[in-house]
Amino acid sequence: MTNSSLKERIKQLANKYASEFIEIRHHLHSHPELSYKEFETSNLIQQKLTEFGIPFEIKATTGVIGLIEGKNPSKKIIALRADMDALPIKEENIVPYKSQNEGVMHACGHDVHTSVLLGASKILNELKNEFEGTIKLIFQPGEERNPGGASLLIKAGVLEDPKPSAIVALHVHPGLQTGKLSFRNGVVMASADEIFITVRSKGGHAASPHTTADTILIASHLVVALQQIISRNRNPFSPSVLTISSFQGGYTTNVIPSEVKLMGTFRAMDEEWRFKAHELIRKEATGLVESMGAEIDLHIDVGYPVVQNDEKLHSLAAEQAIIFAGKDNIEQTEMRMGAEDFGFYTQKIPGCFFRLGVMNKEKGITSGVHTPTFNIDESAIEIGMGIMAWLASSIDNI
Repeated sequence: MTNSSLKERIKQLANKYASEFIEIRHHLHSHPELSYKEFETSNLIQQKLTEFGIPFEIKATTGVIGLIEGKNPSKKIIALRADMDALPIKEENIVPYKSQNEGVMHACGHDVHTSVLLGASKILNELKNEFEGTIKLIFQPGEERNPGGASLLIKAGVLEDPKPSAIVALHVHPGLQTGKLSFRNGVVMASADEIFITVRSKGGHAASPHTTADTILIASHLVVALQQIISRNRNPFSPSVLTISSFQGGYTTNVIPSEVKLMGTFRAMDEEWRFKAHELIRKEATGLVESMGAEIDLHIDVGYPVVQNDEKLHSLAAEQAIIFAGKDNIEQTEMRMGAEDFGFYTQKIPGCFFRLGVMNKEKGITSGVHTPTFNIDESAIEIGMGIMAWLASSIDNI
């Protein structure tokens, strides 16, 4: 089968099976599970791979790793990854497949990612005698919560036996029209670290601040001072964000509290600056608080690294996407300060992380991810199945 014939066959099968995987998406959306608790989701994936005749193994408790061997299996090994956990959000959509698990929702599209990869798996397995190489299927838990399911799967050996030469993943894009795909070379998404600070003193009467260290005042100075770390130390051409998103202290009008707790996030697009900033945060926060007469506990929970697309793999994937979907349907992804644990994979092997358009303004489908009204134009599932199957089978010479 020629490449052109294979492309058309993939498109035909994607169209043929689309309704099946839209229904799977409905089921997953109705039964969302939080990070590291994706037991029923994992069982469904195992059931479907068994139906398709695809061998698999379990890693990191709920992760499912499948293998499809084409002709000449050792010629290339490409991994395809989909995450499958949901978020602690109460859904507000009025749809037949609304979440049945109160306070839990697939608000980031991982139900779509899982359905798309299952669909691509069925297509690839049906066509495995028509392409060369091996496809490794990675259904990953825990993308939404540290330490990240990707890191756990890597520790469990997901990138070994056999070792992929490249890994590809897609993510829904609610700001991109359905029918379009977007790619970007280099850094695509930021690193993400969590900051936890407690400022302590003995507390005291609000009318006598001179008898104690005012934790509210000190913590307020600290919030402002932390911003100067970013504005005065980072390279202005390298995006970076430090946000203090929680300030908790005090309980009445006439008491200076004995402690104030701050929480926040630090994002960067450069790994060297990322860890230099950690040192500056610790040094400047400790110095400020202690100089004002209080004590500080500071912890930085190191999270996901930057997602960096490999130049060669990105170029090959973007070229094949144009062949599959047409040049007019391929756009450039904007850099985002959001984070993704796909970055753990891109630290180990060449990776390509691209976007699947799911917006449809005419249908009123425009809500962003991580909102209670997020939804997708489900015609995107057919496109996602097709492009994932096509990239896995067509990318070569990595």
